[in-house]
Parts: sequence; C-alpha cells; structure tokens
Amino acid sequence: MSKVEVTVGIDIGTSSVKALAVDADGKVMARARVPHEVRIPSPESFEHDVDIAWSAGPKTALAQVSENFSVKGVSVAAMVPSLAAVDSKGRALSAGLLYGDERGRTGGVGLAGASLAENGELFGFVRACVADAPNATGLWPAQAVANYALSKEAVLDTATASTAMPLFDGSKWDSALIESAGARVEQFPSLAPTGAAIGRVGANGPFLASGCIDAFAEQLVAGADGVGDVLVILGTTLIVWAVVSDPISVPGYWTIPHTASGTFLVGGPSNAGGLFWNWATSWLAESNSGPLPDRVPVWEPYPRGERTPFHDPHRRGVLFDLDLTHGPAALRRAAFEASGFVVRCVLDGVRQASAAPLNRIVATGGGTRVDEWVQAVADATAMPIDCVAVPEGGALGSAWLARIAAGLEDPHAMTEGRRWARTGRRVEADPKWIEPVAQRYERFVSRFEQ
Repeated sequence: MSKVEVTVGIDIGTSSVKALAVDADGKVMARARVPHEVRIPSPESFEHDVDIAWSAGPKTALAQVSENFSVKGVSVAAMVPSLAAVDSKGRALSAGLLYGDERGRTGGVGLAGASLAENGELFGFVRACVADAPNATGLWPAQAVANYALSKEAVLDTATASTAMPLFDGSKWDSALIESAGARVEQFPSLAPTGAAIGRVGANGPFLASGCIDAFAEQLVAGADGVGDVLVILGTTLIVWAVVSDPISVPGYWTIPHTASGTFLVGGPSNAGGLFWNWATSWLAESNSGPLPDRVPVWEPYPRGERTPFHDPHRRGVLFDLDLTHGPAALRRAAFEASGFVVRCVLDGVRQASAAPLNRIVATGGGTRVDEWVQAVADATAMPIDCVAVPEGGALGSAWLARIAAGLEDPHAMTEGRRWARTGRRVEADPKWIEPVAQRYERFVSRFEQ
C-alpha cells in the first residue's frame, strides 16, 4: 500500500517546536511537540539554547511526524526577531537572542520616521553576537539555523528578513549598515522569496521551503480575512490583529498589509500571553470553586515590559485591588482577564481611528485549548470568539507553504491557504460577567495614567 502524501509544517515557538504532517485537504495526519527552555538569566534577558531549540528541535519534530508518510515538502516558521552567532557547521557560538532581550535596545536605530521601539532590534542583536563571537561564520535568525540543520542551506525568506530593517532594505542586506554594527554581510543568510524551494531535506528528501514568520503562517490558514474580523493568537506571545480596509495609523500600533488582498492588519504583539499567565498562576493552589463575577482583582500583566502599544521594556507587573476575600480562583481569573484587557485595549485604539465595525475574534494558537483563557477574552471584549480547529496555526500555515515549495500549489496563490481554515468551536461572552469585567477594564485603563 502506498503511503499517504503529506507536507510538514514546523513552528519554532518560544517554549516548544511544533510540527504537523498535513494532507492535501488540510487534514492533520500527525502532530508533534518538542519542548525547550526559555532562558531568562536576568529580568532584561530572553534567550534560547540555539543547538537545542533551533537545530535539534526541528529535526526531532520532523522525524516524529514523518514516519509512515510520504513527505513531499517541509517549511519552518519561527518567532521574530531572533539571532545567534554560529560556526561553519551551524553550531551556536552565542545565545539565541529573542524579542525583547535588552541586547536589542539600540538607542534609536530604526526605520526612518518610525516610532516603534522594536525597530532596529536586530541591529542591537548583531552587535551583541559580534561581541560574543567575533570570529563567527554566521549571524543567523532561527529560521536560517533550522534550514541549515535540515538541508545545509543557510537561507532566510524575505518576509522574515523584513523584520531586520534597516539591516534589510527590502531587497537585500545593507552592507554599510551591517559593517557599522561590526559584522560582515557574508555572515548573513542568503535570501529567497517566502514559499520558495531552497533545497531538499537530505540527499533526495522532500523539498524545503525558505520559511516564514510564525504570525504570517498563522494568517494564511486562520480565516480571519474579512473587514471586521480580529485575529488573536493565543500563544506564549499574545498577538492581536484587526482587519481593516484602509491603512490607518494608530500610535504605538503596527499597520501592515494583510495576506487577504485589499485589507490591512492593525495591532501587534503583547507580552500578556501564555508566558505571563503561566508565570502568574504557577504558585496558586488548586481550587474547587470558581470566582464570583464581581470578586476578581486586576493585573497589569507586564513582568517583562510591554510591546504594543507602549513599547516600554521597563514596565512591570502589578496586582491591585486585592483583598482578603480573594482566593486562588479569583487570582487565576484575573490573570486570564489581563490578556482580555490587552486585546480590548488594542481594539479600542482601532475603533478610535476607524469607523469600521469589529465583528468577531478568530482565535488560534495553543491557548485556544485553555477554556479559561478564551472565555476571559470573550468576556473582556464582549465579542464572540471562533476558535480554529487546528490550534498549531504556525505549523499548519507552514505546511501550506511547503506545498508551494514542493510544486503542489500555484506559487502565485499563496493566500489560498485559507481553504484550510476551519472553526472548531464558538465561545460567546457570558452575560453575567460582561458588566463586572467592563468595570475592571476601566480600572485597568485608568492605571495607564498613573
């Protein structure tokens, strides 16, 4: 009997590598999760062990989902930004620096006219990696490390390279600026279009795509494509994108073209995701009873600073309005509500800048499996949430790009990945909670002015 043909999508996340083997109809035939450690040696640091998370993890995940299938293509997505110094064999000579690490704070190096603090983060990472390993062969993001581990090709896709601006000028690496950071352009990966085949996994194995940004892969297959949709990625990082018809400007937000033609995404990443609530609830005892709607304190979910819209690495977490009636259940609910408040805050900014209505949330990411989290976001926003059927959206979208690299899909129809979009369940706001949560949200917002 012939083996089922699949493509494999791999997603290097903050806390694990996920992989899916997917057939032509978008059905998941096999899945794997390979956890790895996030290293936080100081409050301002955020890093990976490159050899474990970016090299061994993708290879292990691919092996776990490939057995018994005929794999035609592979593609790797990863979080951004990231960077490490490596030797001639792709082995780490430095830590794998991740978004928000203090070594990326460059003091104003960024896109001309832009105000977002994250612009130029890769410039700072380059300087740090050069200082740690001045004789490094390569300065590679996670996608390039994984691509080399799988195919011996150190290649980066142009969509991921765009997050390195101004080191990337839209078509090529800026050699003069790279040299000003103490590096050489030949230390950077080769570039290829997103979805392009760059080689094979093994001598005669499946085609390997150039890779992509994890959130880009999520967009391709989530189905949040209509004006008024809101894509919320419930992962280690919380990401909120409102779909609008015009490229509106909101202070502190990103506005980027959507993969759905004629629309734009407004919003950005936040630190109030799984990394926050796992930390916030880790010391709480189990509770047999749930909290009352009007007896919940309020978190400012910023133990490692905040990205959108504040771009302030020095913000810190605060739990306030706490009293003796609050038990573990109330504190746990407060942690999940904090994510909901961040989502609502982003959407309120969009509403102020655009007359377009926001109708529903499409939620993806591993957090869609956490009912408490999804319900708290629904209650905080008073919006229905359609949870995708396949939470590993980064891996699913990568599997779609692998089909393009393998020649199984039209390379000019990348956005047709939406045909794989499926809703698993809908979650509505609980009427009993909407008003008490709204009052806590006003308390949450009022703290910004203090």
